[in-house]
Amino acid sequence: MAIDDEPLALQQIVAYIGKVPFLELAAQCQSAVEAKAFLEQDTVDAIFCDINMPDLNGMDFVKSLATPPLVVFTTAYSEYAVEGFRVNAVDYLLKPFGLQDFQRAANRLKERMEGSVVGGSLTAGQSVALQFAADTSDDTIFLKTEYRIVKVSISDIRYVEAMSEYLKVHLVSEPKPIITLLSMKKMEERLPANFMRIHRSYIVNLKMIQEVNKNRIIMDADTYLPIGDMYKDTFQAYLDTKFLGK
Repeated sequence: MAIDDEPLALQQIVAYIGKVPFLELAAQCQSAVEAKAFLEQDTVDAIFCDINMPDLNGMDFVKSLATPPLVVFTTAYSEYAVEGFRVNAVDYLLKPFGLQDFQRAANRLKERMEGSVVGGSLTAGQSVALQFAADTSDDTIFLKTEYRIVKVSISDIRYVEAMSEYLKVHLVSEPKPIITLLSMKKMEERLPANFMRIHRSYIVNLKMIQEVNKNRIIMDADTYLPIGDMYKDTFQAYLDTKFLGK
């Protein structure tokens, strides 16, 4: 489903949906109220939803749904980014966006949809995986490093650094990072909301930031991490939610 109160923006999303082979347009709506009425009678797998709309904005619309579909938010206002991730949005598209950005969001939707279901039912292994994935109280992950598989507490992770095809996972409790063969994308998907991608090469634990100085984050006296241009708006939106003062 595509939802946007601006006709041209709605037309663009509909056109992009038509260019992605695995997407099929179920409905297009010019307001969240209209979309909500549709969902009372029918279901969809995913929605591309504008946030800043009259009567009922996109964020409140999604929060009002008892069982919301997968959501990709679209908006011209970057300050909504952090709030969008809080409602477990699959992705966030900042207007104006192109087909490549839209395709990226569509691929993420596809990955979520295909993550568990095989032939319309869950395998035994997938059922167990879902059971443990739903347990948000579990603060651990396992990483393969050299010839070992080590248990890591997520709250112990200070930041993650990309190094070609490998990742360096920097911990509070260990002087040396864990080096593992893993993509940033996989790590980013697994980490909870208090972790944020600030650069193509860095994911940081927001709870462990000591200082923000211009375009870099200071983790400690010896660790300065750059904020990439692609990630500035999202990180600034996070800061705005925490900042006290003029």
